[in-house]
This record gives sequence, structure tokens and C-alpha cells, in this order.
Amino acid sequence: MKIDVLLGLQWGDEGKGKLIDVLAPDYDVIARFQGGPNAGHTLEFDGIKHVLHTIPSGIFRENKLNIIGNGVVIDPLIFKKENDSLLKLGIDIKKNLWVSRRAHLILPTHRLLDAASETMKGKTKIGSTLKGIGPTYMDKTGRNGLRVGDIERHDFKDALNYLLNKHAELLSFYNHPTVSKEDLEMWLESISTLREMTLVDSEYEINSLINSSKRILAEGAQGSLLDIDFGSYPFVTSSNTITAGACIGLGVPPSAIGKVFGVFKAYCTRVGSGPFPSELNDATGDELRKKAMNLVVLPVAQDDADGSIYLL
Repeated sequence: MKIDVLLGLQWGDEGKGKLIDVLAPDYDVIARFQGGPNAGHTLEFDGIKHVLHTIPSGIFRENKLNIIGNGVVIDPLIFKKENDSLLKLGIDIKKNLWVSRRAHLILPTHRLLDAASETMKGKTKIGSTLKGIGPTYMDKTGRNGLRVGDIERHDFKDALNYLLNKHAELLSFYNHPTVSKEDLEMWLESISTLREMTLVDSEYEINSLINSSKRILAEGAQGSLLDIDFGSYPFVTSSNTITAGACIGLGVPPSAIGKVFGVFKAYCTRVGSGPFPSELNDATGDELRKKAMNLVVLPVAQDDADGSIYLL
């Protein structure tokens, strides 16, 4: 059995979360493979909108296993808020959510570094969501980051303090204050929610699920044009949003990839800074935006056999 992948083909906001929910009944597992709470996958049930930032969009489907892969970065505070919101709806994510021990943690100082960096760039800022995504991936590649599995260590607080002190030095360079005692305490309290989850070595578990003929759908965040390597650099996100990112973000070989579903909007939008050649800053653009709210998103899929692309 192979893993199918769902991607956004533009600059995000294509409706990936909705399509994941539509396709979920055909799968046993939904797995997020990159990005962090800069994603906002919106689903609507009974007239109520639900926005998921970290938790996979299959969480509303019973008997579906959801996995947060190693390529994702997690803010425990935002994760706790998502969990609390779902609990109010009677959804206990502990029953069908696994979290990779290799996923990296977003510290409150990562968010401060994000804001300080954007402020210093002035007019050249990239339009960051200020969620601390970029600085977290920087610590990951710099081999300084903390991972979800580290919260199981007896010396976790020592490792945390080491990184917080490093961040404090960087923030002083920006003349920016470090995290307050109150905000840090709130972050530490939110770690308890993560500790209640099923923490797994997801790469082993996912490959075991593949070998057990389980159907898996990989959920991408952001859009292909925001890919760190192949997007509209430098106005991009900090991870690989294309199909190849699923291999690294879940720990599977390229040969494990099956169909690739691409989602696009009939009209294109982007958030933040960066080039947008087709933007209409006039009355026509305003009218298109109004009418486009009623258009239907059409997903496309690439067949793994011949590479053809077709409408679903």
C-alpha cells in the first residue's frame, strides 16, 4: 500500500482542510508532514467553523488515526488551545492522535525572535505569521532545537533553559525583551497536554502501517509556491511544502508515494509580502473577490501510473 498526498498548488488557503475531510472516509490514517501553527485548516460542521492549526484535519472522523509527523513544528500553547476547543465538542484527541517524538517544539522565545527579525527588516520583511516557525526550523537545522521526545527526559528543564538563554542573547542583539515569567509558565503548563498524548517514533509506525496495507493520506500545509526551495523565495515558509516534503516529514521512501492530490482555487490569493503578478488593485479585483467567495474549489489528482492530472 502507498501513501497518497494532498497539497496546495498556490500560496495557501486553497481549501486543503476541507478536502482532507472529504477524502478521509477512504483512508485509515491522516498524517501531517510539515509546517506548524502557521497553517489554518478550516472545517465547518452544523454551521460551526473549526480551525485546525496543528492537529490533522481527519480528527473529526471516528475510527481514523491521525499522526503529527516528525517534519511538523508544534507550539504546545496552540496545541493545548486546539485540544481544549475539541474537548468542548466531545472530541477526545487522545483516542486517535499520535505525535512524533521527532517533531520540534516552538518556544515562546521563538515567537519573539520572529517578531524582532521582521521588525528589523522593515520594508523588506517577508510577511511572517509571527508564530515562531522560521526560528524553530533554524534551531532544528542548527542542531539546537528541542523535540517533543525531549519532554520525556529527566533533564528537560536544563535543556530548555540552555536554549532560552541562547535566545535571550539573540533578542538582546535586536534590543528586544525576552519572554516574561508569566508567559513562560503558561508555556510550561501547556507541555502537560502534550505529555498526555501518545508519543511515538512515527517513522517506524507509519512504515509499519504501510506494510499492514493501511491507507494513509498525507496532509500538507501552506502551498507549493511557498516551498522553501522552489517557492517565491525569500517570501516563502520554512519547510518543503511539495510532495518530496512528505518523504522527509513522515520518514518514508519516494517509492511509498502513490497519488498526489493538488488543490487550487479558481482565483489566486496570497497572504503576506512577496510577488503577486496577477494581483488586481482596482474595482475589478474587488468585484472578483466578492464573487469568488461563492466559487467551488476543484481538487486535481496526479495518477502515479502515468503522471496524468485529472479533476476529481
